[in-house]
Amino acid sequence: MTSLPPTRASLAVDLATLGLSTGDTVIVHSSMRAIGWVPGGQVAVVQALLDVLGPEGTLVVPTQTGGNSEPRTWSRPPVPEEWWQTVRDHMPAFDPAITPSRGIGVVAESVRTWPGAVRSNHPHTSFAAVGARAAALMARHDLESQLGEGSPLRALEEANAQVLLLGVGFDTCTAFHLAEYRIPLPKTEHSAAVRTDKGREWITYTDVDTDRDDFAELGEAYEPTATLHRGQVGGADARLFPLPEAVAFAVNWLRTHRRPR
Repeated sequence: MTSLPPTRASLAVDLATLGLSTGDTVIVHSSMRAIGWVPGGQVAVVQALLDVLGPEGTLVVPTQTGGNSEPRTWSRPPVPEEWWQTVRDHMPAFDPAITPSRGIGVVAESVRTWPGAVRSNHPHTSFAAVGARAAALMARHDLESQLGEGSPLRALEEANAQVLLLGVGFDTCTAFHLAEYRIPLPKTEHSAAVRTDKGREWITYTDVDTDRDDFAELGEAYEPTATLHRGQVGGADARLFPLPEAVAFAVNWLRTHRRPR
């Protein structure tokens, strides 16, 4: 006998059973494939999340735009060297209202375009939020703090936000990057097309050289000690845990376990 697919209503029950509550602030990383086929697809998933959070809650997602970057560093796929200057000259400037996210998944992209969504203004590592605290959480995003103290991640930490991994692993946990800003790390140059008072410009700035290659290992160490709820949301294995706790653990773990690059 074939089981019924998850729905907006059943997903909301699953999320509440997992521990998500009315009024929570939560940053979500998700895989629609893991959740399974849902009538209404990603829209129904976002609706279920908002149903549980209620009008006082806030839903946050990463809406990163890595394609607006230095073409010399592109590898998937690379582009010919003779294209590089054309890319720099003609890449559209990042615009929070219209620039699509890339590689973050359809649920995040749905949140980005949701009525009332607020997006932070960073050409590489923006976030989008819907709900009561959206504007406050997205208000500050410093150019040279992609995922650090001047980013929405710091605001989420101060707001005692939750992290929801919905069918994905700890390797996707963006909050761990905030911990990287609290340990000694090298910096590197980043480039992007942005809007300035002078119009569109191609700019270069310096920021921490972040690296998520060991985040799965970090998460494996964190999970046994974490204040963590684990369960099923639709077909997805889901984890819900406090962002401040995860960041604090990551700082200590990275200081002692990260291998030098």
